[in-house]
Amino acid sequence: MKYIDLNCDVGEGVGNEKYLFPYISSCNIACGGHAGDSSSMQQIAGLAKKYNVKVGAHPSYPDKENFGRASMDITSDALIESIQDQIASLASILEEQNIPLHHIKAHGALYNEIAAEVALAACFLEAIGAYKDTVSLYVPPVSEIEKIAVGRGFSIRYEVFGDRNYNDDLSLVSRKHPDALIQSPEAVLQHIVQMAKTQKVKTLTAKSVKILAETFCIHSDTPSAIEIVMYLSRQLPNHNIQIEK
Repeated sequence: MKYIDLNCDVGEGVGNEKYLFPYISSCNIACGGHAGDSSSMQQIAGLAKKYNVKVGAHPSYPDKENFGRASMDITSDALIESIQDQIASLASILEEQNIPLHHIKAHGALYNEIAAEVALAACFLEAIGAYKDTVSLYVPPVSEIEKIAVGRGFSIRYEVFGDRNYNDDLSLVSRKHPDALIQSPEAVLQHIVQMAKTQKVKTLTAKSVKILAETFCIHSDTPSAIEIVMYLSRQLPNHNIQIEK
């Protein structure tokens, strides 16, 4: 039996966490950059504790207007300060509830851009340097953030997306593309099983490309997110794959 981590981005205003958490093993809580506030962080951290879901911080560009999904013109110092403030706000809530911070995962445009831009990746790692020895960093495979993080001694987990299509270079298909999202539970299952068992992904052009996969993300704002995670929990064991708990 192969065990995988199934994660969800949460605390983003959808409000479906109580339906997702029984079926996933880790979560990434929005901590004020693109979404989320003290109230939502407290509520979702409590749910994570109830369902034994590992908790990660999900910092973003400080841009609620665009939900963190647009590139932002911001100085390195301002970005570092924002990321540190976001993570600290969640960390203090977790400490109150006696929940460990398990990992950090960037959100949206910041996630995509630290994957491709060396200077921005270095800036992000500087911002989270205080957590290097205590948490993991969820990163996309074959990325600049991965290379620099490994070189600096960060613990990483390779993240792939069960509900998103990939380009041939392993970048995510733009959300502007009609085929960016995979919404059928059956298609998501096939997508994840292939990546988990063969370490390859079928891209949008139908190529089979090597990919490292350790944690698999389903976005909580994907319209069929609840149906997807429920279906995965039932069907993955039929493929000798089990979700960690």
